[in-house]
Amino acid sequence: MNEGRRRIVVIGGGVAGLTAAYRLLQRGHEVHLYEAGPEWGGLVRTFTLGGGRLECFYHHIFTTDTTIVALLQELGLSPRLVWRDSKVGIYYQGRLYPFVTPIDLLRFTPVGLVDRLRLGLMGLYLRRQRDGERFLRVTARQWVSRFAGERNWQVVWGPLFRGKFGDMGDQVSMIWLWNKVRLRFSSRRGGPLQKEVLGYLLGSFGLLVDELVARVRALGGHLHASSPVERVVVEDGRATGVRLADGSFLPADAVVATVANRIFLRLVPEVPPDYAALCQGIPYQDALCLVLALRRPLTRFYWLNINDRGFPFLALVEHTNFIGPENYGGHHVLYISNYLEKGHRYFDLSEEELWREYRPYLARINPDFDDSWVVERWLFKGPDAQPVFTVENAGRVPPHRTPIAGLYLANMSQIFPEDRGQNYSIRLGEQVAALVAQDLAAVSAYVI
Repeated sequence: MNEGRRRIVVIGGGVAGLTAAYRLLQRGHEVHLYEAGPEWGGLVRTFTLGGGRLECFYHHIFTTDTTIVALLQELGLSPRLVWRDSKVGIYYQGRLYPFVTPIDLLRFTPVGLVDRLRLGLMGLYLRRQRDGERFLRVTARQWVSRFAGERNWQVVWGPLFRGKFGDMGDQVSMIWLWNKVRLRFSSRRGGPLQKEVLGYLLGSFGLLVDELVARVRALGGHLHASSPVERVVVEDGRATGVRLADGSFLPADAVVATVANRIFLRLVPEVPPDYAALCQGIPYQDALCLVLALRRPLTRFYWLNINDRGFPFLALVEHTNFIGPENYGGHHVLYISNYLEKGHRYFDLSEEELWREYRPYLARINPDFDDSWVVERWLFKGPDAQPVFTVENAGRVPPHRTPIAGLYLANMSQIFPEDRGQNYSIRLGEQVAALVAQDLAAVSAYVI
């Protein structure tokens, strides 16, 4: 079984890296996994509150996320996976609007009745389109304004695109929205007239990370946390190993990088210009999440989109309106979510300074809000959290196999046209592991 055993280095200890390491170990290879930080899981890292465990960045899955569901089953975690109705709302011009069912849409008075009907028809139309190729070279703004009306773009979709993608929001390809709408409709039980259903792992998705780490160790994998890779060593057009921050060198038959493009290019300056251009052509937004433990709920919604451009944040995710506060010592958990361009001044603020920026706006959401509600606050930053697919770069994704033999890339810039998420990180890890194993097997067969 081990005649074709090879040494593989995986860079990056997020979900994609852990999954790739796990699958390669199952195929009998020797795997060394390096993570620059002290924790495993990347954007799925966790913290504790009231005896419970929470993600630093809110997480849920859709019924269409079959890759993660299958992995949870394999790892024995599926009994902890629960499916519950979502409660989505929109804040606009001082009012909170439910936005879950067609009835909620008909009651959304910020747009006229005709535009409400057009918005509903838009969702039904996109849900029925199987091929998104027609949406590739048109912006979401252009398509939505034409199909559903400019008012629907200005009130409903435009604020969300600008909040999520910043100044690039108006340039995002319509294929992204097409895929997002199809995903959300598909996660409804009983068809489009029913509520959206979302999944969560009781005890947090950190349990998935823990189990992957345990499986990697059990299979003989070498896990190196707080061990940044300084350079991928390339000789004669082939990756031959990695040089670590302490100056040591580890030879390898293959190297898999599961880091963001800018880090990958720093680690491998020998990447040919054409491939480097593909990596550089996909910009990212960084994530900023201020998490509050509250004595009482702020709203009745799980997910509240902020469609007021004057607000300094994109959305409020009230986790305990989805998974009850009894799991967190009776505390109510609120995520204040932001996606911002690199270098935004908010990233230089302390937790206290950012809180002073945000706090007045919570009172606009709920006039009863008082500082006495707040038990504790945490601030988390996630660089390179959201790739942005514009009409310029849509479809121009760097392949997993790089032009350098034995070197592979797997990160969120390659999930196009999907949105980021654990399901796709797992899929990336599995796909790149299969490619590596296939290529190494081919080399072994040739040598024999």
